Amino acid sequence: MPQQIPRAIPDRRWDELFAEMRCDRDRALLEIYVSSGARASELLGALAEDVDWAGQMIYVISKGTGLRQGVPVSPQGLRYLAAYLGEGEPLAPGDPLWRTRRGESRPLTYWAMRRILQRANERLGTNWTLHDLRHTAATRMANGGTLTLTEVQEILRHADINTTGLYLAARIEDMFDRLQEHYTRPRPTRTYAAGYSADDMKAVFGE
Repeated sequence: MPQQIPRAIPDRRWDELFAEMRCDRDRALLEIYVSSGARASELLGALAEDVDWAGQMIYVISKGTGLRQGVPVSPQGLRYLAAYLGEGEPLAPGDPLWRTRRGESRPLTYWAMRRILQRANERLGTNWTLHDLRHTAATRMANGGTLTLTEVQEILRHADINTTGLYLAARIEDMFDRLQEHYTRPRPTRTYAAGYSADDMKAVFGE
C-alpha cells in the first residue's frame, strides 16, 4: 500500500495564513510551531519558565516520551513572543505561557487554538490544521539543505528515521511557481551553424 505523504503548507499559502493572525500571541504561536516542529498540545502546555531566551528554545513535555525536552525557536518567533508577553502582566514561574486575551485570563486550550485556525481558514477558504504546522516544519527542515535527516529526526523526536524520511518526497504544490515558469517559457528557436543550408537540415531532421 502506498504511504500518504504528510500534508505541508506551501510557502505562498503560509504567507496568506500568517497574515490572517490578528495579534502577536497568535503570530508567535504559528511562527514557533513552524520553526520548532512541536506538536500543538506540547507547545500549548509550556509554562513561563520554559522559555530559554539565550538558547532560543522552549521546553515542552514530549508526547512520545513524557520527558521535558527543548525544541528550537526561530528569532522571529521569539520576537513575536516577546511582543505578546509585553502586552500583559509579567508571568510568574508556573504560569501558563499562552493565555486567553478576552475576559478573565485563562490558559489557552487546544480547542481555542484550533478555533483561531478555523476562523482564518474560513476567511481564506482553506482547511489547514494544527498538525499541518508540524508537517510544514518537518518538510522545511528536511528539504532546506542545512540539516541532515538524523538531525531533523532529533528535532522532531521521531522514534523511527523512516517517519522523518517521508518529508523528503517532492510535492506538486511546492513546485507551483517553477511549473508556471516552465509553462510560460518560450520554446527555443532552432538555429544552425554558418554554412549549413536550412533546407538541407530540414530534410535531415524534419520540421
